[in-house]
Amino acid sequence: MLSFKAVSRLLYLTALLLLAPCLWAKGVYMTADQYLQSTFPNTEPERKVIWLNAELKAQISKFMYRPYQGLRIRYWQQDNRSAWIFEEIGKEMPITIGVTLKQQQVESVKILAFRESRGGEVRYPFFTDQFQGLSLTSKNKLSQHIDGVTGATLSVSAVKRATKLALFLNQEALKQHASKPLQE
Repeated sequence: MLSFKAVSRLLYLTALLLLAPCLWAKGVYMTADQYLQSTFPNTEPERKVIWLNAELKAQISKFMYRPYQGLRIRYWQQDNRSAWIFEEIGKEMPITIGVTLKQQQVESVKILAFRESRGGEVRYPFFTDQFQGLSLTSKNKLSQHIDGVTGATLSVSAVKRATKLALFLNQEALKQHASKPLQE
């Protein structure tokens, strides 16, 4: 028969083993500068801004499922590639998500920082690789289904929202650029 001390140690170790994966999920995996350097190696991309009017804010709010208060959204562009960085709420805390687009399709999705206690599996390639090559449909949906991760439903939703928003804003940026008159 185990002593009280042995049982309490066993319970303590079991609790540590159960909590450890939650603690490993949190972290900064890549800074914004590192993400941009890996996205645009050997070159410095052009910093750009999309200025938001009331109509565009309303459309963004539909993607985010909450009102959007910002005046502008920054992104980086080099030739036909663009990089977008968003802070999107998972369950309670923001997840920093980098989305790289090439010719209106997702080239890559990277989780730069994860602050939730659960759902950190969304940072692994088995999940993020599903986004490669996706585009936005006419109904503002991703062009293919994304398989979820058990226990990470809200984190999965946050990554999907950020990806759809990047695709939408990239379309808007192209429209804004095309509508500006050429300067002589």
